[in-house]
Amino acid sequence: MTESDLTRLATLYYVDGCTQDQLSKEFGISRATVGRLLRKAQEEGIVEIRVRPHSVVSADLERQLTERFNIKRALIAVDHKDADKQRELLAGLVASELDRILVDGSIVAVGMGRNVSSVSEHAMSATRRECNFVSAIGGSYRGGEAMNADHIARRLSARFGGRSESLYAPALVGDPEVRKALLENDTVRHTLDKARRADIALIGVGDVSVDSNMARMGWFSAQEISEAKRAGTVGDMMGYDFIDIHGKPAPTPMQGRVIGLSREDLQRIPNVIAVASETSKVTAILGALRTGAIDTLATTTGNAAAVLQLDDAMMAPR
Repeated sequence: MTESDLTRLATLYYVDGCTQDQLSKEFGISRATVGRLLRKAQEEGIVEIRVRPHSVVSADLERQLTERFNIKRALIAVDHKDADKQRELLAGLVASELDRILVDGSIVAVGMGRNVSSVSEHAMSATRRECNFVSAIGGSYRGGEAMNADHIARRLSARFGGRSESLYAPALVGDPEVRKALLENDTVRHTLDKARRADIALIGVGDVSVDSNMARMGWFSAQEISEAKRAGTVGDMMGYDFIDIHGKPAPTPMQGRVIGLSREDLQRIPNVIAVASETSKVTAILGALRTGAIDTLATTTGNAAAVLQLDDAMMAPR
C-alpha cells in the first residue's frame, strides 16, 4: 500500500468515522490487515493521537501555576506510568503549541536533551513557514545525534519550514579559559547572538542524578554530581545554568564549562518554553520556575501538582 493510500485509509477511519469492516470492503483487504495498517499509520507519523487531561483539572493547574510563578502559560499532559510514553504525550502538546505560535520570521533558540528531541519527533504541521531554528548550545558525540541541538533544529525546520543553524562548538569544555576563548570566536559568537535574538526558546529542565542528561552524556563524573547535590544544586536549564531550589545559581565547579545561552540570555527571550516530563524533576522544575526565566511550562499533571505542593510546603511557616 502506498503512503497516499495509507493516508486515505487513516483519514476515512479517524476523520470520517468509517468502521474497519467498511474499510476492509473498500480496500479489498482483511480486517486484521486494516488494523495493522492503522497501527503503521501511527508509527510512521501519519496519524498522531493526543490525550489531553480533563479540562477542569488542567485549567485549575494552569491557573495556579501562571498566578503563582508569573508565567504566561502551562501545558499539562496526562500522567502515564511509562516514561517514554509520558515524554511522547507531553511532546505532542508542545509541538501543537509551536504550530499555533510560529509565524514567518520567527527565530527559535533550540536546546538539547530527550524532551526537546521528542518535541521535534512529534512536530507536524500543514502550514509551511520561514522560521529560523538556531542551536542554543554546543554539541556532543556521546549523547548520540538525536540528542544534540543542531540535529533537533534541523528536524524542527524540516517539520515546520525554514532554516536551521548549528553552533560550531562543543557543548562542554574542561577549562573555563577554553570556554572564554570559544565564546570570543566570530563563528560561535554569531550563532549565539542570533539565538539571543530569538522570539522563542525551546529548552529542557535537567535534574541532578545518575540518569540525568549530563550524566548519560558523560559530562560530569558521579563524584561531581554528588558534590553538586550536597551544595544544593537541584537541576539546570539548557545544560548551562545550575540552580538551587530557590532559583539562584548553585555554587558548584560544574558552572562555567558549557557553551550556550545563559539564564540572563533566556530572561530576554519573550517566550521560553521549558519542557520536563520526568517525575524525578519536581525540585528542578520548581527551581527553574523561581528563576523568572520561564514563560511557558510544559509538564505532567502529577508534576504540576507536586511542584505546587512543594512550593506550599516551603512557604508554610515553621
